[in-house]
Amino acid sequence: MKKRLLVLGMAIICIFGMTACGKAADDTAANALGITEEGAINYADQVLDSVRTIVDQNMQEQYAGDAVVSAALTSWTSAMEDIGEFKSITDHEVIVDKDGATINVMIEGTEHNAVVEILLDGELTLTGITTNVQYSFGELMEKAALNTILGMGTVFVVLILISLLISCFVFIPRIQAALTRKKDEDTTEPEAVAAAPVSTAAAVTEDLTDDYELVAVIAAAIAASEGAASTDGFVVRSIRRANTSKWKANY
Repeated sequence: MKKRLLVLGMAIICIFGMTACGKAADDTAANALGITEEGAINYADQVLDSVRTIVDQNMQEQYAGDAVVSAALTSWTSAMEDIGEFKSITDHEVIVDKDGATINVMIEGTEHNAVVEILLDGELTLTGITTNVQYSFGELMEKAALNTILGMGTVFVVLILISLLISCFVFIPRIQAALTRKKDEDTTEPEAVAAAPVSTAAAVTEDLTDDYELVAVIAAAIAASEGAASTDGFVVRSIRRANTSKWKANY
């Protein structure tokens, strides 16, 4: 297993550092970067084969420290969910200028086709590998519609929540008024309870005063009828309502 990893690692280093290989091509056909179209195609096929091998053997962690290779492996793994199973390489496209080279590798899958884009800088150093799945027009429109619906739906949901929140502001003054009223009632209730015994006592005093006056009047009337000069010696034991019918009969 270690031997296989070592060989694979050496192959990756050779593939990702192909400057010498490109310069070894026919000088008459070489472009300004020193790479021919045939050399670029061979290099791209080797890169794609290496990426597939790493993913198939689940060795992504071995290249986590290399940002370019790690991103390439992640892109390929994500694209394979829509590609299905890899079938073959169908075509190549090489674009070279003074700033670098772009090699597009068209592949065929069981579910969708894809284009693997390999980027090289002016020194023929690998700078990026991206796998782009090719969708049909209908699939693209469906994705666009779903994205539009999701975006607009999110906006409307947020607007509805904001409207509900603003509408709740109407109840805040009512709640504050209710709390204030309850607080005032809790504060004044003990005073009302304390005042109640005073009122009762006043009523009792008033009733007793009326009874005393009535007793004095009755005592004075009895003393006058008996020819006494004062009410001393008279004691009123009780006061009862007389039968008025007898008074009416006598008068």
